[in-house]
Amino acid sequence: MIVLATQLAAAVALLLWSVRLIRTGVERAFLPELKRGLKALSDRRLTAAAGGGLAAMVMQSSTAVALIGAGFAVSGMLAPAAALALLLGADLGSALMAQVLLLPVQAVAPFAMLVGVVTFSKAGKRRTKQIGRILIGFSLVLLSLGMIRAATVPIGADPIVQSIAIYFQNDLASAYVVGAVLAWAMHSSLAAVLTFATFASTGLIGVPVAAALVIGANLGGAIVPFALLWSQERPARLVVLGNLVARGGVTLAALALLITGVLSLDLLAALPGHPAVTLHIALNAVLLMLALPVTGPLIRLATAVLPRHSGSSPETVTALDDAALDHAPLALACAQRELLRMAETVQANLLPVVRLFRSWDAELARVIELREEDVDRMHFEIKIYLSRLREGDLSPQQDKKTLELVAMANSLEDAADRIAVSLVALAQKMSEEAVTFSQEGLSDIEQFHDQVVTNGQLALSVLTTGDAEAARQLVAEKDRIRFEEQTLQERHLKRLQNGTTASIETTNIHQETLRLLKQINAALAFVAYPIAEETGDLLGSRLAKPRVIGGAV
Repeated sequence: MIVLATQLAAAVALLLWSVRLIRTGVERAFLPELKRGLKALSDRRLTAAAGGGLAAMVMQSSTAVALIGAGFAVSGMLAPAAALALLLGADLGSALMAQVLLLPVQAVAPFAMLVGVVTFSKAGKRRTKQIGRILIGFSLVLLSLGMIRAATVPIGADPIVQSIAIYFQNDLASAYVVGAVLAWAMHSSLAAVLTFATFASTGLIGVPVAAALVIGANLGGAIVPFALLWSQERPARLVVLGNLVARGGVTLAALALLITGVLSLDLLAALPGHPAVTLHIALNAVLLMLALPVTGPLIRLATAVLPRHSGSSPETVTALDDAALDHAPLALACAQRELLRMAETVQANLLPVVRLFRSWDAELARVIELREEDVDRMHFEIKIYLSRLREGDLSPQQDKKTLELVAMANSLEDAADRIAVSLVALAQKMSEEAVTFSQEGLSDIEQFHDQVVTNGQLALSVLTTGDAEAARQLVAEKDRIRFEEQTLQERHLKRLQNGTTASIETTNIHQETLRLLKQINAALAFVAYPIAEETGDLLGSRLAKPRVIGGAV
């Protein structure tokens, strides 16, 4: 029994990893295009929901779409109500993807794996390589579902397991809670629903229990982004709280209908596909129909519940442990952790700053200033801590690591200054002079800002994992952003040539904002340099090698 339980746990773990593998591939290959597409579709609630659904199907995660939508709301690119519509559509798209993954296509798995591995190993371009990663993830999803089926058949014959299944058959409310907890623990309602449907298809649990688990998983799926974003800016919290209220109400109503027998499981069984997945799709479709017309009232309800400002002071906790200075590897790890906190604070300032260009908010500017002071404190403390560490005996590699950490801290502090001092000052100047960007100019700045924010998230990933591929991508993004800034500067000059009044009034601020965002991106990308140098992916200089003609240079 222990062996079978281990096999089942391993199969579920493989499913979670496979879904994450697909999401990682999509994010690394297509995230900028996805975000631009979602922004373009979000002008109307119906198209926002459709865009969210398509994005969730591609990314295999409604939570990932929730993070994107919340980021749009924080930056001011989308109203919270529009971001909520995006999230409601994403939940339905994720549910539809569960049906696709349960189709009888197991024979495709070996071919998808073979093509994926060859593509990932041999591809010269980053995007083609990520397509290979996506194919590998898809094949592993099919493989993991087969492993779950193989493990649950003998487990279902165990008397203890049968007694547990019978208990849940008589206590659907407990099954609902378990489903919510498991979906939250997995951080994926898609993976949870696929697991429950597979359990039911092998007879491990009955259809009513599977239905209760699926209904609970829908609540757990709303808790995941709520927990991830609760510490973020107020607009992000409004979006996830509105989604949680809507999803909580619908799932509780569905549970009541299931317990009272009003919800006909015979009807679900008569429909094509697995009853649990059919219920999952129907539940999300009903939620979309009920909640989409009232996204505004849901956000207003969340606004009434949430306090206007948290009023909390910046954190003063530090990861720099003086007791670790006698052990260099541990001290370096402490400094790395503090550097990550520093980068997170810079990212927290970068995300909302563009809102100040739409409308000046003195309170938001004050919050950004307080965070910048916190970055300055961490910058100072990291340098002092590492200087004390260098007083001891360090290996050449450890000595080099201290210099790298100081250089990264300097770069992050520079990015923080450009956000909290320069960008905020430009936004305040616009407010004082009562001028605004042209609609095209503001759109350019917001999209450029969003690309820099995305690279900031990638920088956090590089700091956390030290992944060489992510570091290489971040360095490549630095060059792409440089060319993108040139393109946007040219577009601004064309608007000046056309005599656009708003562009003429704000030309200096517009060009300076683009330049600052490019410099912030370069400062964030610097965290990838030590890894890129170590893997040989970083050139020593952009200068061409001197040509020798007739013995002369």
